[in-house]
Amino acid sequence: MEGLLGAAVIANYLWTSSSSSFSFSHQALNRVVDKSSSVTLISNQTQNTQQSLDVKNKKKIVHGRFLSSTFADLPAPEWKWEPMPPAPVPRLDGAAIQIKNLLYVFAGYGTIDYVHSHVDVFNFTNNTWGGRFPMPKDMANSHLGMATDGRYIYVVSGQYGPQCRKPIAKTFVLDTETKKWESMPPLPAPRYAPATQLWRGRLHVMGGSKENRHTPGLEHWSLAVKNGKALEKEWRDEVPIPRGGPHRACVVVNDRLFVIGGQEGDFMAKPGSPIFKCSRRHEVVYGDVYMLDNDMKWKVLAPMPKPNSHIEFSWVIVNNSIIIVGGTTEKHPVNKRMILVGEVFQFHLDSLVYCDEFLKTDLVLWCPLQKWSVIGKLPYRVKTTIAGFWNGWLYFTSGQRDQGPDNPQPRKVIADMWRTKLSL
Repeated sequence: MEGLLGAAVIANYLWTSSSSSFSFSHQALNRVVDKSSSVTLISNQTQNTQQSLDVKNKKKIVHGRFLSSTFADLPAPEWKWEPMPPAPVPRLDGAAIQIKNLLYVFAGYGTIDYVHSHVDVFNFTNNTWGGRFPMPKDMANSHLGMATDGRYIYVVSGQYGPQCRKPIAKTFVLDTETKKWESMPPLPAPRYAPATQLWRGRLHVMGGSKENRHTPGLEHWSLAVKNGKALEKEWRDEVPIPRGGPHRACVVVNDRLFVIGGQEGDFMAKPGSPIFKCSRRHEVVYGDVYMLDNDMKWKVLAPMPKPNSHIEFSWVIVNNSIIIVGGTTEKHPVNKRMILVGEVFQFHLDSLVYCDEFLKTDLVLWCPLQKWSVIGKLPYRVKTTIAGFWNGWLYFTSGQRDQGPDNPQPRKVIADMWRTKLSL
């Protein structure tokens, strides 16, 4: 026991001393741009110190962080991005699955008042879009949960219709070879944007937002599936996820299931609105990372370099790393506007090898040797990106981009597609 505690102390020192890794309370820097005072960098290590700053010509006393009109990106290398053929339609909150050289892109908002109900397909081999086909008419149009076994794509729950309409519990499976759809047993309850993955022969669905679109769900269900068929008539209760909410990356790699980032709370339908008009509510964005392995107990891993949400289809696996592209972070502390993310993050799965002893104990919440890095910048900040990786190239398309280099608030929904040569 004493040896393990000593190892934890030493490892924690190495972790906090690393210049290329980030933790929740140490190396992550909050970089703030103020038009009147150029750039100020302040570390979270000074969080207990009172600071003052003239914000918009009004002096305010600020505890632990400089406030300004905008937040800048975390420091990251500049990458060379190539424009590619744009998607056939702009889409926000769409879903996607890559199977070999094909990227299947589903649904999403075209505008707040219009949602798509079809699938577009991008071919990485010749960099072309084509092969559009329809979705079932009673399938959700956004906030979908989705996973694949390499042929069949399982589609779970989500929001049906535009604005902030209600979720549905219906689930479907697509045979990508025949383009035929089949229905499956519905979820026990509807969910918005639940974390969804196939793991050990079962389709796992976790968290998301409950029926009012705002309350986080903690429930975790699974269903045995094989070759596009449900092997059970009902979903099975599993260990609840420690923190609920939508818009998270959910990844299975090395026989472990990871749930990354997300938020608590979301826009809700305005009471009495006949069109379910979206109305803002308080949201909390977080960078928490959870993992399931053989013990079927949730392990708390090192958080992302900064809170990040709207990343459910923004990830790829490359060289035993999880790469995450864009997203949204915590709101501006003064005007409460949404702030988009313009960085590319890398979680080094190799670093978990050194954490096995830590993860078997309750002595630490997360292993200090786990490593996140900020590895690059996007052409602009953007949320709900759809990411893919093929032949050494990292691609992303769609989402909602920022208002410009000096304004990280969301602007227009895009169809743009970009790629960059990725070397890790």
